[in-house]
Parts: sequence; structure tokens; C-alpha cells
Amino acid sequence: MNPYRATLQELEMFAAIAQHLSFRKAASERNITPSALSHAMRNFEERLGVRLLNRTTRKVALTEAGDRFLQRIQPALQDLAQAVDELNDWRSDPRGSLRISMPRSAEALFFQSLILPFMQRYPDITLEIDSNDTLLDIVAAGFDAGVRYGAVLAQDMVAVPFGIPMRALAVATPEFIARYGVPSTPAELLNFSCIERRFPSGRRYRWEFWQDGQKQEVAVNGSLVLDNNERILQAALAGAGIAFLHQGTVMEAIQRGDLVEILSDFTQVEEGFWLYYPSRKYLSTPLRYFIDWLKENR
Repeated sequence: MNPYRATLQELEMFAAIAQHLSFRKAASERNITPSALSHAMRNFEERLGVRLLNRTTRKVALTEAGDRFLQRIQPALQDLAQAVDELNDWRSDPRGSLRISMPRSAEALFFQSLILPFMQRYPDITLEIDSNDTLLDIVAAGFDAGVRYGAVLAQDMVAVPFGIPMRALAVATPEFIARYGVPSTPAELLNFSCIERRFPSGRRYRWEFWQDGQKQEVAVNGSLVLDNNERILQAALAGAGIAFLHQGTVMEAIQRGDLVEILSDFTQVEEGFWLYYPSRKYLSTPLRYFIDWLKENR
């Protein structure tokens, strides 16, 4: 082999390491051990006579040559991946992988109604879901698409509705209401114990209400702060305070009489989740099929 030529496998190996800046993550993606990947990368660099990566015990970084090399090979690798993926259009059943990052609340709300039926319809597509409430750069993190509540997205993203829109409701147990009463306006929530929600960034969610077409945010307070809807629902059912959750999360408890909706005059606006992805001409076959699935099941 010409020492200055590279195989497709070597180019893909380097691109994976450069994307993750981690031998462990790149090795996991390629289904080999980190030591085998590290050894192969060293052999590749030695054959080229150029160092592409700087390694320490704690981090991996691209050299200037490695960064320039990555910029040159990425378009070619993407074109090759697209050419292989386009063969899916000749199959009766599409296949391939699809990586989506979504909030845990979206996964819980739509796992049964959207995600599982999609997998049953297209069993040859491998769907990997990262349920994470952190706002990620989906391109840098290697995801094909992301899901976010509300339609405020970066300008270079395209968005389609993910699931049906629904109201967010303030709820409490009948026992809590009998003991403490109910607020008549959102502002009066400040006089009640509420179950707060904290985002991974540390920011606490400000409850959103609507009056005469205007949004009103309330920074509630209480003695319990949680980071996921399942625990918030559990705490609300235990009478720990007033909770603010999506309609789909609390409807069964309301129908059973375990929870009561309050402040309903201020929660009539329906909002929803959105699937977003980079605005580029080429979409992988699994992503195209998933987008079509969402449109068919609105």
C-alpha cells in the first residue's frame, strides 16, 4: 500500500475520533475496543508521517493538520454515506440508523403513541433515543434530529410538529385544596407551596399562563424541587403541593379524581413539541421516513 494513501475505514475512524474527541465514544460507535482504535490511529499517523491528534490522559484534540484534514474529508465522507443511504430507496423496507435527542417529558408522552408504532412499522430502522433535558447542539453531538418544546429554534434548523399540541395544567389533590384552598389568579401561586422543576442548567422553570392573549410567567416557590415530570406527578399525587404538568401526563389522574385542575381559565393555550434538524438538502432515509410518520400521525 502506498504509505500516503488512506483506506475508507481509516478515514471514518479518524472522523469518528474527531467528532467525539474521545477514543472511548468513537470506539463504541464503531464497535471496537478503545485500545484497538488507538493502536490503529497511531499506525495511520505513522504511515502518513503527520500527527493528526494530540493526546493526553484527559483529552483528545485535533492538531492544526488534523483540523485541516477533517475539513477536507468530511464532505467526501458525507457524499459516500449519502450514496449508500440512497440505495434504501430501492428497498421495500428502509433501513439504517436514526439518532434523536429529546426531553424526557416528550419521550414519556409519545413513546407509546408515536415511537413504538414507528419501530413496528419499520423494524429495520435502528432508532437510538437520548432522553435528555439539556439543550444540545445536535450537530456537534452527532444526532440526526432533536425534539424541543416550543418552536423557538436556531435559524439554520427546520422544524415539524412532534405529536399533538396540548395544554399545560396546574393541578393539586382534593385533600390539598380542602386544606389550603386554591389561587384565583396565577400571581396568587406565590402564596402556595408548589412543586418546582429544575433544568439541568440549574435554572428553574417559570410556570406559563395566558390571559387576553398575553403570556404571564410566574416564578413559583416551594419546599420540593425536582428534575423530571414522573417524580413531579408522584409528588403531586402525594399532596406535596401544586404541580404544573402537560395535559397528557395528568389526564388519567384527573379522570380518576386523584388530582383537580385549577386556574383553568389561564391555561387554555395549547403548545407542542417540535422535531428539528439541520436545514440541508440531503436527509437520511430513516429521518425522512420518521418525518413522514409524524406528519401522518398528527
